[in-house]
Amino acid sequence: MNKILKYKFLILRRITQFGILFLYFAANAYGWKILIGNLSFSKLFNKIPLTDPYAFLQMLFAGAVISSDLIAGVIIILLFYAIIGGRAYCSWVCPVNLITDFAAWVRRITHHEKDNLISAMKIRKFRYAFMIVMLIFSAFIGAAAFEFISPIGIFTRGVAFTFGFGWVWLLTIFIFDAFVLKNGWCGHICPVGAMYSLIGSKSLIRIYHTKENCTNCGNCLTICPESQVLSPVINKKSDFITGMECTECGRCIEVCEDNALKFSLRNYIKGETNEKTTAN
Repeated sequence: MNKILKYKFLILRRITQFGILFLYFAANAYGWKILIGNLSFSKLFNKIPLTDPYAFLQMLFAGAVISSDLIAGVIIILLFYAIIGGRAYCSWVCPVNLITDFAAWVRRITHHEKDNLISAMKIRKFRYAFMIVMLIFSAFIGAAAFEFISPIGIFTRGVAFTFGFGWVWLLTIFIFDAFVLKNGWCGHICPVGAMYSLIGSKSLIRIYHTKENCTNCGNCLTICPESQVLSPVINKKSDFITGMECTECGRCIEVCEDNALKFSLRNYIKGETNEKTTAN
């Protein structure tokens, strides 16, 4: 039981990810109407539209006709992730996270976490440039460009229907993350993650660090897929992790044996941040 509680966020994330994939599969296999479509365009209970903001932007740039359902769907998603943290999508919803987390685990057990064939610092902001390039390309070809190569769509469609040769692209991402660049795809390339970083940059749910409890063991920095968001705070001050690239995965909380990290709500009142604990 203690081990389950220790990894509660990881377990909850997997339940969420596999649950969403199963609902997409069930919609096709059994005709269930709980969640229909894919992670770009869905309908919940066949009534509530859900539209991925980056897919929506691609359609706008491509000059596509935008329906009221798409607009309503993107507003719902924008509001949701603006509150809980945009990149929670990456660690709690996106199925590609299953692959990249596995690749990170392979790096840890083979003891070559820092062995990168590409400089992480040199391409740290590449995903934002790639996000813009794909929008421009969408305008050029008159279609949502990234959707053709998106591993998120390939994974979701593969579960609901069949993978075909899509598994080759997913395997490539695993190899890239495991042997070329740590957290390479999600941390440096994926334009969807870049979009959600921007959406959740001022989110209410954040991880709070208590300096008095911190022994600077470094466990959180080792496990975090976006360790640059922790570095300005860990063992330096008691504050929220405010980096917009934080994935809200909770892994840093799980490996912290000092009880120095926890999920909290932040409110902005007269320029000050007040903390309300939501999880320990």
